[in-house]
Amino acid sequence: MKKEEILELIKAVSASNITAFRYKDNDVSLELECERNLKTEVITNVKMPLPEESNSKIEEDLLVIKSPMVGTFYTAKSEKNDPYVQVGDRVKKGQAVGIIEAMKLMNEIESEYDGIVERIEVHNKDMVEYGQALIFLKPL
Repeated sequence: MKKEEILELIKAVSASNITAFRYKDNDVSLELECERNLKTEVITNVKMPLPEESNSKIEEDLLVIKSPMVGTFYTAKSEKNDPYVQVGDRVKKGQAVGIIEAMKLMNEIESEYDGIVERIEVHNKDMVEYGQALIFLKPL
């Protein structure tokens, strides 16, 4: 499934009255859960394999968590919450490390690795591009 197709699917689900939607095709898994109220907010989980090079080790044997989409990066669920991760934190595979808002959808970004946060390359409310390095981890 191509990025454009996923974005169209997200738009269609957002415009409907559906509150939950799941899609799985080989390595691509997409789960949308909508909580609809006066202040509509949509939280999604998107798990897509990134191009092979993104999973490779980079400088100093650090692992990189890259953005799977274009959008606005958030370090926490809200301004009142603590950041998902900070430098020095231990991260487990599947753990949320941030949120990217794309088309008014909030997408939790999960780590693909176990490691310790060495560097965080983006700040709260930064615009991010597809494939942009977000967080560097020292492997465990």
